Amino acid sequence: MSLPILEARGISKRFGHVHALIDADISVFRGEVVALIGDNGAGKSTLAKILSGALRPDTGEIRIDGAVTEIQSPIDARRHGIETVYQDLALALDLDPVQNVFLGREISAPGLLGLFGFLDLPAMRRRAEEAFRSLGVQVPALSAAVGNFSGGQRQGIAVARGLIWAERLVFMDEPTAALGVAQTWNVWNLIRRVRDRGISVVLISHSMPDVLAVADRIVVLRHGCRVATYGAKSVTSDELVGAMTGTLELAQSEGRSSGPTQRTNGDGE
Repeated sequence: MSLPILEARGISKRFGHVHALIDADISVFRGEVVALIGDNGAGKSTLAKILSGALRPDTGEIRIDGAVTEIQSPIDARRHGIETVYQDLALALDLDPVQNVFLGREISAPGLLGLFGFLDLPAMRRRAEEAFRSLGVQVPALSAAVGNFSGGQRQGIAVARGLIWAERLVFMDEPTAALGVAQTWNVWNLIRRVRDRGISVVLISHSMPDVLAVADRIVVLRHGCRVATYGAKSVTSDELVGAMTGTLELAQSEGRSSGPTQRTNGDGE
């Protein structure tokens, strides 16, 4: 079996007296969508921030392609081919789509012009157009400020930016939280296209429709701990909610005390 492209073992993180994560684990294989779910305060965003370099863990280790690796910053994560699409999208609303895609990664013009700080705007525009077209992202105008676009269009630009630079993995934090039905379908299709290109996706969400629509595996966190991992095709929404809230564990415990009961099919990972 191939090694995970990204694996976290025994990740713990405290903020003062609050234990945000306690020996949390997750693994991601190439070309799969892993949903990371949990109730508010479960630790899913904290774990994602650690894996994407925004936070440092107190204990535990991160492995990339099987090798122990320290991810000390988002820039460090990018060097390892890991990108993040944040819930607030982190777009500069006064800039156009091309400028947002290349923000901080602008292409210098060739020759002396590049030495004087000029940019290769045609090359940047071509690469951005190719990314938008391959992902099916609808951009009304490449020269208009993204602040004029709809929520779904901005989401598409943020995802395209992540995909252009990602080589291994893209984290997506609540990508459909503020979107309507049609826009949500578009984001689902974007996630599938990302996966089909061999780039893995970690989807952070509390939306059961999102999770069941696009995920291959589902990791459940509760009170900072990983409590279950499921195959998305063999679990129900009720089982996921039960694992998130602890009611499933309680029901199983009560069932064992009164007679045999059938366990849900989570793997031990």
